[in-house]
Amino acid sequence: MANSAEAIVHGALRVLVADRCYPDVGPAGVARPYITYQAVGGQSPNYLSNNVDLQNARMQVNVWTDTRSVANSLMQNVVAALTGQIIRAVTIGAPVSSYEPDTKLYGSRSDFSIWFYP
Repeated sequence: MANSAEAIVHGALRVLVADRCYPDVGPAGVARPYITYQAVGGQSPNYLSNNVDLQNARMQVNVWTDTRSVANSLMQNVVAALTGQIIRAVTIGAPVSSYEPDTKLYGSRSDFSIWFYP
């Protein structure tokens, strides 16, 4: 299987939430906390040399929990996991807090720039 930004994010973050790490949305009734992620663009590498080996993705990561303090703490763990020595993602801005009144979930989201070889 080819490497992808989604696979990189999933592999790095699933251990933070007992494998409750999902692309786009979490399944109905999933235990909390959980993490969702999706590609939301990225930088286009220079294709003039016809070498498209190195690729970039802007990945948005969301954490969902029952309390604001857990959301903040979990997002700090996400940042550490993605920006550490192995992946070396770059944060794009600071985390943004959210609250979903329908589900009564506290969230935090942040965007990361990830360069990778597919």
